[in-house]
Parts: sequence; C-alpha cells; structure tokens
Amino acid sequence: MAMALGFAAIPAEAAPVPDVDLVAVGDSYTAGVGAGSYITPPPCVKTDGGYVNILTALAIVDDVVSNGACGGAIIPDDGPGGIPSVMEQIAALDASEGLSGRTELVTLTAGANDLDFTTPLAVCAVSTIDVCLQTIQAGQTRFPVIQADLVEALTAIHQAAPRTKIVVSGYPLLFDPAGGPTLLTPDAQRLVNAGTMALNYTITQAVATANAAAKANAVYVDVTEEFAGHAINSAVPWINFNPADPFALQNFHPNAEGHQAYADALTAAVNLQALARR
Repeated sequence: MAMALGFAAIPAEAAPVPDVDLVAVGDSYTAGVGAGSYITPPPCVKTDGGYVNILTALAIVDDVVSNGACGGAIIPDDGPGGIPSVMEQIAALDASEGLSGRTELVTLTAGANDLDFTTPLAVCAVSTIDVCLQTIQAGQTRFPVIQADLVEALTAIHQAAPRTKIVVSGYPLLFDPAGGPTLLTPDAQRLVNAGTMALNYTITQAVATANAAAKANAVYVDVTEEFAGHAINSAVPWINFNPADPFALQNFHPNAEGHQAYADALTAAVNLQALARR
C-alpha cells in the first residue's frame, strides 16, 4: 500500500534509538574507585572506568549521565571532610534537575562508609580472633541507623524522580578463606565476609521498607555471585589489593573486571529496554 501511494519505506535504522536517562549517587563503588585514574580531585574522587561508565557505553543508556557519587560518602548529611553525602548528592541533583521526572534509572551503593568498614579490617589484621569478632559486632550495632538513613535516601530519590527505577547494589565478599592468609587469617576473613553479608541484608531490608512505605520502585542487586572466585586472594581477583600498601585508596574496591561484574549484575536484574523512553 505504501508503494501504491508513492511513499518511500522508512529504513529501520532511521527509527529513534530508545535510551535510558541514568543518574548515579553513592560511595566509592559507584564513583568507580579502583577502576582507573582519578578524574576529579579530593574530596570527591571518582574515575571514568567504573560500572556507571560501562553502563553508559551501552547503546540503550543515555551517554549524558549524572554521576554524583563520591569516594568516602556516607548516607546522611553530616559527611566527613567536605565529601558530599548521599543525601547531599540527591539534593544537588534535584536542584539542578539532574534528577527529574525524565529520569528512568538511578543506581547507587551506600552503607559501607557509614559502617566505617576499614576499622574492622585494620583491627582484624593485627588482633586476636576474639577482638576481631567484637569489633565486627560493635559495628553491626549501627545497622538500624544505616537502614533508616538508606530508606530516607531512597524516598528522596523517588520524590525527585517519581518514574525512576532505583537500583541499589550490595557489596562483594572481599576474601576467599580457602585462598589462604592475605592481610587476615582465614578465620578473620570469614568474620569479615559474614559482616559484609549482614550489611547486604540490612540494605535489602531498607529497599523493602522504602518500597512498602514510599512505593520507591527500588530493587536490590546482589553481586556476591558475580564475584565468586574473584576475591582479593583468589587466583583471578576482581578486587584491588596491594599488600605493600594495605590501606591505599583503591584497595578493597573492584578493579576494571569487578566494575564490569557490577554492570553485568545490574543489566541481568533490570530490563533496560522496558525502562527506555521511546
């Protein structure tokens, strides 16, 4: 019929490419720490090789992306050393309309800095297993506060961007106890891994609460399966660790392969095509 009416067929490649407006907030894992050279100076450090950048390389994700995440960020407003907290990142993006009714996807990681995860690592590296356990248990007393703060952050994102899907990713297990001693003994590694799993559970509870109370449209993405066999003391690690400088900034953060694993976990859990604006 089109030919009979004299209309030329529209080539398929001329159709508009669907895209997803992506906004990121959170801590160093979302800021890309560990994935390459830093592109911003302290106090807000990030790289251009993190999982957010990997996502923007996908044809469906808009390459005009707002990544407000900063290494060292905690969730509430009283962040340390001038580092914008997650709540401050959300407020700034809301004010600039980086977060808006057009935003389809928000991704974040948050909670580890609120727990001060480096303290258990430092203590467990030099102390008895009993002291290590006590330190981890002391940190876990903060879980109710972390959960409440994360619920507040997810609610604020939903209010600023009501149609967005919010993806909250957890943290990988840092150690493989079967891989032998690396900074920590195998027993201490098990305790730290258990602490990570408990933090991840707290994050899942925050997501569930925000969805129930505020219809936040959030989803939790577990990355522990993606990182299985790729701990810092595995044969092929996807997490940075330099034993000559145990507490360097990039240590205990995903390397390039680890950030790819984060991107893969997100795209496996979220149907980006369904989110895409056409």
